[in-house]
Amino acid sequence: MACGGCGHQNLPTANFCSSCGAPLERADITSETPVVTLETPSGDEIDRSAFGAHEGLFVVLQGAKAGARYALDDDVVTVGRHPKGTIFLDDITVSRRHAEVRRDGARYWVRDVGSLNGTYVNRERVDDIELNDGDELQVGKFKLVFVHGTGS
Repeated sequence: MACGGCGHQNLPTANFCSSCGAPLERADITSETPVVTLETPSGDEIDRSAFGAHEGLFVVLQGAKAGARYALDDDVVTVGRHPKGTIFLDDITVSRRHAEVRRDGARYWVRDVGSLNGTYVNRERVDDIELNDGDELQVGKFKLVFVHGTGS
């Protein structure tokens, strides 16, 4: 179970985060709730018509930049706390060089590049995985939803 405060993975039976001590919420561990919705934090649906059928986009669902959108328009997009990274997520739970997203034609892949806290897709720790429309990427305490163009 991921801590909502710091993103640390805890045992499913834990009541408090073993890293930061924050109380763990049980509401988001049910398997009957979808991992993500394709809405912004304000409840608006994501407008897919603004970009092409095979273009990728991240929308921040949780974290200090909730609602921010990042186009994945380079062949390699870096994600981390490094100020010169493509997607700059300024929080101590994010490594300076945390992850990268690679575009291969119309497909997108995310790869952990040696982060301390790990990179998660749909709440599972990953090293390298293909992204699908609606996947939730967690980097530190930030949660981003992957939107793939018009969802074709």
